[in-house]
Amino acid sequence: MKRLIILLMLPILACSGLSTTPPSTPIPASVTQTDSSPTTIPNTPTPTQIPPTATSPSVSTFPDPNAYTWQQLEIPNLQRPVDLQADGSGRLFVLEKLGRIRIIENGELSPDPFLDITDRVNDDSNEMGLLGLVLHPNFSQNGYFFVNYTGKGGDTFISRFQANGDVASAGSEMNLLKIKQPFPNHNGGALAFGPDGYLYAGLGDGGAAGDPFGNGQSLDTLLGKILRVDVDSKEPYAIPADNPFGNEIWAYGLRNPWRISFDMQTGDLYIADVGQGEWEEVDFVPFGSRSGLNFGWDYYEGNHDYDPQGIAGEYTFPVAEYSHAEGGCAVTGGYVYRGSMPEWNGIYLYGDYCTGYVWGLIKSGEQWQTQLLFESQGLITSFGQDEKGEIYLLNDDGKVYQLVRK
Repeated sequence: MKRLIILLMLPILACSGLSTTPPSTPIPASVTQTDSSPTTIPNTPTPTQIPPTATSPSVSTFPDPNAYTWQQLEIPNLQRPVDLQADGSGRLFVLEKLGRIRIIENGELSPDPFLDITDRVNDDSNEMGLLGLVLHPNFSQNGYFFVNYTGKGGDTFISRFQANGDVASAGSEMNLLKIKQPFPNHNGGALAFGPDGYLYAGLGDGGAAGDPFGNGQSLDTLLGKILRVDVDSKEPYAIPADNPFGNEIWAYGLRNPWRISFDMQTGDLYIADVGQGEWEEVDFVPFGSRSGLNFGWDYYEGNHDYDPQGIAGEYTFPVAEYSHAEGGCAVTGGYVYRGSMPEWNGIYLYGDYCTGYVWGLIKSGEQWQTQLLFESQGLITSFGQDEKGEIYLLNDDGKVYQLVRK
């Protein structure tokens, strides 16, 4: 497959990458463990479809960033927030990495947690904890939401909970997947519902460095993958009949996808995949693309050869990348702006954890353009988007910001 090679020549500061100390004895990566064994269902009921939003043209140039700012929300600092989701009612749900979900409503932080599972979340290492949240498309009717966290032994748990108003019961947990993690880093954590109504989950390659077990390219493990499951047709879930390998895997060849998101207007998928030692990347999957795409890790890091033993094949290469030599250490994926400022419409915003830099990415004709827009936004842990398409930014100091005009 033709490579889309876009080198971002940005004068950004060097910053050391995230590091964790792996166990002294590697543990082989294992295939998923579940409470029950899902099977492929050829004719499952249609899952809940996400209705499209009203369309408006995407811009082809970037606005002047000097006319805009990230305005801090006037709420008490949160404890290491790592995700933000909206339920369509004006409420914002924010994850605290240690194991709590908090609600921001009418500009105020609710005093009591929406969910507290600190008793089962293991956040001993920097890349562990309560890592991802998504609300069911029918959340207002069924109260279902899904979280991704590291629990006992550092393993990944993807579970469903149920809410009742402003409170969710910690006892309502139904575990969908428990996935053995060989190391404490590269856990991924992102969750999203696609326009097809299926649940997508991003998982890292299992950690250490250099993908020592080759998990990214192996179809015998769920590590280093984007998973896709049907949570409406069966409990805990069913495997969609058109998944490419007859199991949960939808795409592979990923190192540590730290945030995936669907464009709420077009259904296109953006994946921010954290690099090894030199390159950070953003991958793009247009709506309607075939499944089973291979994003190249660990044969490639970004657009660049990594493993000389890699085999020839068909790969999907990033539409944007930046090097550690230019600055930064770990990409943090964001969202396509679809809010009230038309000059931002269609721009995908993403950042770097270390430098706090924020870039914009747009497609103009057949070419992708990227531009550094904002500097020094702190240690960017995540972005968020509300039902109106506005974009938020979270940093490790506990602050939440919204992109606004000055």
